Order: sequence, then structure tokens, then C-alpha cells
Amino acid sequence: MQHLGFWGLSMKLIFCLLLALVATPTIAQQKPPEQTGAGATSLNEDFNLPPESVGPSDLLGISVYDSPELTRSVRVDDDGAIRLPMVTQPIQVAGLNPAEIGTAITKALVENNVLVEPIVTVTILEYRSRPITVMGAVRNPIVFQADGPVTLLDAISRAGGLAENAGSEILLSRPPSATGDKSTTLTQRIPIQSFLNLNEAVANLRLEGGDVIRVPVAGQVFVLGSVKNAGAFYVPDGSESSVMKALAISGGLGEHPAHVAYIYRVEGGSGGRNEIPIELQKIMDRKAPDVALVANDILYIPSANGRRISAKVLETSLGVAIAVGTTLLYIYH
Repeated sequence: MQHLGFWGLSMKLIFCLLLALVATPTIAQQKPPEQTGAGATSLNEDFNLPPESVGPSDLLGISVYDSPELTRSVRVDDDGAIRLPMVTQPIQVAGLNPAEIGTAITKALVENNVLVEPIVTVTILEYRSRPITVMGAVRNPIVFQADGPVTLLDAISRAGGLAENAGSEILLSRPPSATGDKSTTLTQRIPIQSFLNLNEAVANLRLEGGDVIRVPVAGQVFVLGSVKNAGAFYVPDGSESSVMKALAISGGLGEHPAHVAYIYRVEGGSGGRNEIPIELQKIMDRKAPDVALVANDILYIPSANGRRISAKVLETSLGVAIAVGTTLLYIYH
């Protein structure tokens, strides 16, 4: 009985070995996934940046199968080209995506008799050629790289959102290369209200590297002279401003104001300011209608017992105050 037990165990071992021998050829015949061509490019690495077109100063990761001497990181030069060992001429890559760059490198290696059937993998390690600039009336002006799809909403969000003194439009300037005309920069005017309403066509507007977004500040009205808080306040486009509203925001009249005030307004193309006298006391007593103000007006209330200051002196003192940051700024809502 012991002999038969041993024989039965031996037969089981032999049967397992036979199964292993039969399975081994099957495993050996399995092949790694095939490339789709001599210059096939893999773009699925988790660390790889999105495969956008490249430009000067971008950093590429180049891997040539079984050729460590050619595998390296290469930065695109100012002419939009890269150089590889044993390749006599620079390889132009500007405007190409990683797959197209892999094809160009493959072609260069074959033409220079470096390799017969190279397998090239190209990844983007760093973008420097795709800056998007957001400036003006935003909370945190910023320059960042468009290393993937970027919308106008994305860009404004990265800049912390619109500032309270944002004007009525967003200006989107595109470089000449993006407009198709090498000498013309295209500037698109986008109503800020459409952006705030999250209009789909505006919020999802696709941005490209080199785009500059500028948000101009709203117009300002300056209140100077015999008031409690001389300074300036912003008037968003579409809002109505007037002498009475300006006085309210500036804290009201100071001591001994003159009965006549003056509005200095830029009109025409001369750049100078016209003087518009107004009956301030009658407006305060509701015996004369309130007077509308427009952006960049200077409302000046002289002192009744002092000398009136000229518009030129007012503009000079106002410019100095703004330069040193002493002018009070108010937001008119």
C-alpha cells in the first residue's frame, strides 16, 4: 500500500510538470504591444504634459529605444529647432506636437544613417513658449503657461477674479502668428457683462499661448477742493454719476464752500480741459437741476474765502497725489 501511495504521488508530480511544459511555450510567445510604426510616439505617460504644439524654450523628453546615447532632454532653441548627436542638421520642431516631432526625429535618424528603424518617444517636460498674460483690473495679475486647454474663465480665475474697479470690457490681444498676419495683433473687445453672466461663448473662449488679457479700470471722477474727503471714485460704464452723488461719496461739503463750483472736462481731441461753472448752492437748495458727471471729470469746489485754483494746477497736484498713492479711491455703486 505504501508503494502504491508513493507511485500515485509521483504520477501527480509528473502531471504537474507536463502542464508547466505545455504552458511555457504559450507564455514565451506573448509579445509586448506593437508600435504603430517606426516613429511611433507614446503619449500616455502620467507625468507627461498635454501634447500641445511646441515653440522656443520648451523642454522635450526624447527617448530612442535601445539607444541610450540618443535618449535625453532637449530644449527647443530660439529658432524653433533641436539638435541630436550624429544628426548633421538641426531638426525644426516649432509648431509641431509630440507625435509629429517623433516622426521628424525618426526621419532625421534614418536619413543620417544613424539607425535603420528607430522607435522614438517624445514627451513635453516643460512649456515656456505658451505664456498667457492677465493684467489690469484683476486681483492678482499673472503670467502662466498654457500647458493644456485654457478658457477665458480659467485665465480670469487664475488671476483671482475681476477687481472692483474693472471697466466695461475685457481686451483680448493675440500675437501676429495667431492671427495669420505676421504684422498685425488682433484685439478682441469682450463686454464684461457677458462674462459676468457666464455667457457660454465668452466664458469658454479658448485661449492660446501668447494671448494677453487686459481688463481696463473703470473711469474715475475726481472731487477736489472744499469737501470732507477729497479724492476719486470709479464710475463703471453704464452707471450714472452726478454732482450730488459725487459730493455724497466724498463725505459732503467742507467749511465755507463757494456758491459756484467748476467741472473740468476733457472734450474734443485737444487733450485740454474745458471749464464748466455750475451753481452749486442752487443745486444744493434744489433750485437747479443736478448736473451729470462723466469719467475723468474733475469736480472742484473752491473755498468762499480763498483763491480759486486753476485747472492746470489741479491736474498737476492730482497727478502727484496719484503717483505717491495719497489720493483716496472710492467705488461708486
